[in-house]
Amino acid sequence: MIRTSFRLLLATSLLAMTPLVAAAQSPATPIIATMSSEAQEAAKAVDAFHAALAKGDGMAAAALLADDALIYESGYVERSKAEYAAHHAGADAAYAAAVPSKLTNRSGVADGALAWIASESRTTGKYKDKPVDRVTTETMLLRKTAGGWRIVHIHWSSRAAA
Repeated sequence: MIRTSFRLLLATSLLAMTPLVAAAQSPATPIIATMSSEAQEAAKAVDAFHAALAKGDGMAAAALLADDALIYESGYVERSKAEYAAHHAGADAAYAAAVPSKLTNRSGVADGALAWIASESRTTGKYKDKPVDRVTTETMLLRKTAGGWRIVHIHWSSRAAA
């Protein structure tokens, strides 16, 4: 059942992203794809995660992760919520609290108890007295639980803005 749902989710994801790749992007105006109400609920968990980081609260952000969460960032891997909380949550929170980020594009799909939310953002400001101007892409996979949507996988990638 999970494998079938995952395959359906993957196929739907690829089809849903096709028009977004061709869409013109403007950092000033976010492009938000039409998402089902279930996908919008999953996106609220993503937004809550980022809001916690922006407040400098890495532990509140980690609370939105599933225990078995898998986080990929810059070629590194953290294989659980506990590992993320112990290693990068604090640094991610310090960075997010110091440097504002603006959502520029988002899409997502929910299928039963699984959802993916793909976001693009631009981060500008200063961190440790150095200028920051980065474009970030993020994919989050979420699982619906009795306690709400929990993030089971994060993949972050960023580059210097053009």
